Amino acid sequence: MASNLIIARGAVGHVPPISLAFWRWFFVVLILLPFLYKKIFSNKNYFKKEWLRLFFLGSMACGVCGAFPFIAGKTTTATNMGIIYSSSPIFIIILSSIFFSEVIKKIQVIGLLVCITGVLLIISKGDISQLYNLKFTSGDLWILGSAIGWALYSVYLLNWKSNFDIYLRFFFISFFGALSLLPFYFLEEFYLNEQTFFSSEFLFWVLFGALSPGIIAFTMYTKVQKYLGASKTGFTLYLYALYAAFYGVILFGEKLEYYHLISACLVFFGIYLVNKKKKI
Repeated sequence: MASNLIIARGAVGHVPPISLAFWRWFFVVLILLPFLYKKIFSNKNYFKKEWLRLFFLGSMACGVCGAFPFIAGKTTTATNMGIIYSSSPIFIIILSSIFFSEVIKKIQVIGLLVCITGVLLIISKGDISQLYNLKFTSGDLWILGSAIGWALYSVYLLNWKSNFDIYLRFFFISFFGALSLLPFYFLEEFYLNEQTFFSSEFLFWVLFGALSPGIIAFTMYTKVQKYLGASKTGFTLYLYALYAAFYGVILFGEKLEYYHLISACLVFFGIYLVNKKKKI
């Protein structure tokens, strides 16, 4: 999932945000279609029963969470995006509790606080007082919407049972995600006049987005969620900030600082507490 940060940093100058989101999921559908077309036709009766749910899931995961971060990146900072997106696991816990009566345990709250501390440490570069100097913009609302959208997707993906296997269900989610983005892509292209140039850079970023944070990350997230549940799996999002830091070191020549290591320890410890079965 965190490879989305590479896309946001490297692709925005080459591809408009909604265009990037639409074509990314369009290519996911094209890549998966040759492997799944037989299952698609043999399961068409189930499709008639589940298409509304699949459309909702696709709109949240691929539409809201696919386009909003790229739009947000035009007016807000990566730091603000990291802070606000870290609220997604909180929304997952709240929604699971309200709509599906999932019990919130004390150990989860402790793990949540430890993870948040680790994320804030890495965002503030080891000086928590720097958080007071942060400025918020309209882009922050876009990333907040993305965090809520991912929480809705995570909760309903787990609790809405499906007759499809993981890959076929993901195919339909991707299809409806691209479909939900289509009218906004046309709006961006023809009304806002943010034209897409189908260059080699376009092809690289779209295919990279389709494969890494698309097919690979989404299917792995779904498999993990199947065994851990929505709330516990949501805590893996706190690794997002850690991966962002290490991507910066490896790909963009940023320096590895002491607070990166402390933050990593806190986040991993927080995730450990959440998944600890024995009460403390």
